[in-house]
Amino acid sequence: MLRGAVEPDATPPPTAADLRAAFGAAAPLTVGIEEEAMLLDPVTLDLCPRAFEVLSVAPGDLRFKAELPAAQLEVVTDPAPDVTTAVAALAAGRRDLAALANGIGRVGAAAVHPFAAVEGELSRGPRYAFSRAEYGAVGRLQVVGALQVHVAVGGAERSLAVYNALRSHLPELAALAANGAWFAGRDSGFASVRPKLSELLPRQGVPPVLASWEALADAYAWGVRAGAMPSERLWWWELRPHPAHGTLEVRVPDAQATVADAAAVAAVAQALVAWLAERWDAGEPLPVAETWRIEANRWSAARRGLDGTLADLVTGEPVPTRDRLRAVLAALAPTADRLGSGPWLREAARLVEANGAVRQRMAAAGGGGARAVAAWLADAYLEGC
Repeated sequence: MLRGAVEPDATPPPTAADLRAAFGAAAPLTVGIEEEAMLLDPVTLDLCPRAFEVLSVAPGDLRFKAELPAAQLEVVTDPAPDVTTAVAALAAGRRDLAALANGIGRVGAAAVHPFAAVEGELSRGPRYAFSRAEYGAVGRLQVVGALQVHVAVGGAERSLAVYNALRSHLPELAALAANGAWFAGRDSGFASVRPKLSELLPRQGVPPVLASWEALADAYAWGVRAGAMPSERLWWWELRPHPAHGTLEVRVPDAQATVADAAAVAAVAQALVAWLAERWDAGEPLPVAETWRIEANRWSAARRGLDGTLADLVTGEPVPTRDRLRAVLAALAPTADRLGSGPWLREAARLVEANGAVRQRMAAAGGGGARAVAAWLADAYLEGC
């Protein structure tokens, strides 16, 4: 969603020295999760724009945040040493958020609501004034939900090398985590429409290659001077170095229906980072693909999800997406086992067969259509919690 939808910062953007210090200090391979969820009317299951009322029940609980859409809430976990610990915190957050919302609405997680009006109601207040003024009607179209996974690489130059290489794997994560098939009351024909809605905003999609930390610091400074982004927090892409946390923030996955689905996606993201870091440590040059080639795979992931193909970024040879994902999971398995997240990586194999988009269509197939999808999302939210 519109992360950092705030007034301009009084402080200058971080310098290259600031960035090197942040990424050099982060403990390697910790995991943090930010999950955006929808507040649903308890009767109609339409969006319920009362997120601030839910937060007022437990003021000061930093695990829960409001977002620009008035019907959206976010669950945030602290950095954890492993995926299991992070997921336990996420499960507790889901339970507690559902309890806070009780009497106001229900909670569900997906890339988009299955049948709500395309333009959503936005939150008011000074925090959101810039985004409301700058993005207008486009901002009202951003009622979308993501699962954002923070992984600390450890080491500034190591982090930069892993960032540049991880760009190539974003379509694989997008296909695995696609959970936005039903939109505006019908099957959209996409596995996830969220990437196409997000593209209406600036700085979306496959991120640029970064030659150095100086290049990123210069990009931040240019954006502020140009008035394009009043804060580095508006450096939105499907992957970004997070200067405050010293992490790589993987922003490409859709919000996941169940906590087990979220755990599986987080495990793949962490294992990918660790696998690339291990190769860099061994002196292996990490490949850096051209953006447009990655974007070709990004389109397939959004349009056809698991049923599409992903092309080899060097040869152009297309491979069925499920086969490609199975190969990735097999390559990551030894790394995941060393991290203690092997069981969660094996959960990802279940998503290769039926991710959220597939299960949305299964929920609708009984004749209930979009409302049946919303009911499934609401029922699934506390599954396994």
